[in-house]
Amino acid sequence: MSDQARVVIFFVLVILMTFIWVKFFKPPEPPPQRQSTQATSPSAPTESAGAPRATAKTGPKAPASHAKVTVVQAEGEKIFTVESPLYRVEFSNRGAVVHSWALKKYLDEETPPRPLDIVNAPSSQELGWPFSVMLSDPQLESDANAGLYQVTATGASGSLPESELSDMQAPVMLTFHWSNGHLDVTKKLSFEQGYRLSIDQSVTLDGAPLASGVAWRGGFGDRAIRNAPQLVAVFYRQPNASLTLAQYKKLGTPGNQIEPFEQPGPLEFAGLEDQFFAAAFVPDSSDFALWHWTQWHHFTNNGQELSEPEAEMAAGSTAPGPLKMRAFIGPKDLGLLRQMRPSLEGLVNFGWFGIIAKALLFALQWLHRYIPNWGWAIIVLTLVINFALFPLKVKSFSSMKEMQKLAPEMRAIQDRYKKYSMTDPRRRKMQEEMNELYQKHGVNPLSQLGGCLPMVVQLPVWWSLWRVLTGAIELRHAPWILWIHDLSVRDPYYILPIAMAITMYLMTKMTPQNAAIDPSQQKMMALMPLAFALFFFTYASGLNLYMFTSNVVGVGQQWYLNRTSPMPSRSKFKNKKQQ
Repeated sequence: MSDQARVVIFFVLVILMTFIWVKFFKPPEPPPQRQSTQATSPSAPTESAGAPRATAKTGPKAPASHAKVTVVQAEGEKIFTVESPLYRVEFSNRGAVVHSWALKKYLDEETPPRPLDIVNAPSSQELGWPFSVMLSDPQLESDANAGLYQVTATGASGSLPESELSDMQAPVMLTFHWSNGHLDVTKKLSFEQGYRLSIDQSVTLDGAPLASGVAWRGGFGDRAIRNAPQLVAVFYRQPNASLTLAQYKKLGTPGNQIEPFEQPGPLEFAGLEDQFFAAAFVPDSSDFALWHWTQWHHFTNNGQELSEPEAEMAAGSTAPGPLKMRAFIGPKDLGLLRQMRPSLEGLVNFGWFGIIAKALLFALQWLHRYIPNWGWAIIVLTLVINFALFPLKVKSFSSMKEMQKLAPEMRAIQDRYKKYSMTDPRRRKMQEEMNELYQKHGVNPLSQLGGCLPMVVQLPVWWSLWRVLTGAIELRHAPWILWIHDLSVRDPYYILPIAMAITMYLMTKMTPQNAAIDPSQQKMMALMPLAFALFFFTYASGLNLYMFTSNVVGVGQQWYLNRTSPMPSRSKFKNKKQQ
């Protein structure tokens, strides 16, 4: 087997192994665990608030002294909304929790589509709602998340009357206050025009401050994403360290996923994310902790009892006293994430070739200013990349021509030694004769790699573009034409991957092969397009569009090279050998 064939096979195997690992390797899923409803269970769900009781120690136990605390509670449950051009958030004063967080610029998969709600209401009704209180004492936590809070609001012009609380416009600060005469909880949420808000929470027991946290329960993100539980992860970053991601299988206390696990700090930020959206919490002080765990949402589908995991977390303080932090709840847009301090840019994970991926995304964003359709912008970017790499293709074509001149003599040497096995010491003599042939004609044997050079150079581009198309929020639900309604997901009818395979096969047939390569090896290399197509069937249609366009350009370039500087046919070499 020639060096060129080995290099091609090596890179094909690398690609196949990488995509198999990323796409299909999954550790075994733990069996669903039903939650105990007994009050003695440290992680049992509360009956009044529907939220699981925390076992993490977020503060000291209740103090022995009793100070007089005024009872503060509302007469009944009410719904409050905060709205801006970007979001619509719905609160309930029962527990001062979030029932809906709709992002207006991003739509769900319903017919007709609606603004995407990143709160999973069905599981939250069973497991608890986002922005619920987390305390070390399960009973105190249950009381805080079941209380009817009094609500006041302050807007840009001052305090808002009660009649305007049902529908408020950002910027606005909501204050939730509740007390049963012993436990006193105050939450202040200050909403900005963007996706950011400030959180100020204070919990006291008989006048003594307690440590507390703000929990996001009930799941997070876009429920329409295929295998959504596997894509939702808890993230955090420690000082001078890289971002850490933990999916639901790695959440909770080892051996008991439903028991909250405290992640040692200090932490710069923490939160939840899925493929395109994130809820990040950033502390205003160094005393910041993270707890994470997994709950199982039990539901019935067509009469069948099913369970699905929900990643949950809480951010707060281990020291008694007020909790102050900032939050970003919205899309993983690089421009918006950079504005946070510290920067949340790392939430958009472009992998090993992050520099190339960011450059490609910047180029796509620049092209999109002048080309409103993201699909056509991908096509234009593909044309630019392929014409930029055309000089490499010309160089590889010239290198291949040099090797073609030596092909008859190389073939003759190989034929003399083909009767010996690869382990036979006499095979080394064949390589010595090949080296003498290269030296005699002044040919660099590395020129055999020239035919692979354009493909090798494009491997980082393929990988980076795949990460961009599956991770950049700009490509979510971005249509192209006709049947392609979302460039970030696979082609629903597999038209693009089939067209990509056909054009790749055509380009392979048009590309002259090294005459020294055995015909059986050439047939094997001709099957490469089929191997590529099988994997690209499951990947983003935007990546298939890039590959298809690249192949079409490659066919045109190869036709030009074959016409302007044709290579001698293989039959000529055979005739020369017979002579």
